[in-house]
Amino acid sequence: MQAELSFIDLFLQASLLVKLVMIILLAMSVWGWVLIFQRRKVLNQAQKDALKFEDRFWSGVDLARLYQEISARAKNARGMELMFHAGFKEFARLRNQSAGSNQSMLEGAFRAMRVAHAREMEKLDSHLGTLATIGSISPYIGLFGTVWGIMNAFIALGAVQQATLAMVAPGIAEALIATALGLFAAIPAVIAFNRFTTRAEKIDGQYMNFIDEFTSILQRQALAKSSKEKVEGESL
Repeated sequence: MQAELSFIDLFLQASLLVKLVMIILLAMSVWGWVLIFQRRKVLNQAQKDALKFEDRFWSGVDLARLYQEISARAKNARGMELMFHAGFKEFARLRNQSAGSNQSMLEGAFRAMRVAHAREMEKLDSHLGTLATIGSISPYIGLFGTVWGIMNAFIALGAVQQATLAMVAPGIAEALIATALGLFAAIPAVIAFNRFTTRAEKIDGQYMNFIDEFTSILQRQALAKSSKEKVEGESL
């Protein structure tokens, strides 16, 4: 009959500390899966938004018109379009002042885009540290429950005159469930953390490439305007 004990039976027969360890690990596992699905949704949306904006940006649309489109829904802007909006807004502001050099305009636009970039990366990296924590400490919490449970099993075994495998097996099984739960919580969290970190780094690379490319475009526009103003000044 002992061999037919279910997980619930083993949980109910475990000591209070081992039960507490199991409950903690189950809670960590559930929280880990919630974060996995939530992070997956966020990263998928970020990748989709980046590709969509790049298609729009490189379609030949006028940058001023694109800026106006994003400004109309600025509260919902995110990802690359938010960086574009921040950079173009700062560039236009400095250019309209007509007091700064081309270099200062470019540096101002670049700083504005980097600030927007940092905020977007904070969103993408959010909760990844929690997944890493779950993946790293869950096995140790489970191992602690296992050690405690086996220790209690052997203490109880030492109190009887004649020990049998049937007497010690249930106690050891109860203890080993804690390790199993620790691995159950840790393995998905570690896999998800590694995968999501790689995806976030890939998106980060796309963001930085766009910032560099857009900065080059702004530089060409600034030089073109300077050349035009110089020609007009000479003609006068």
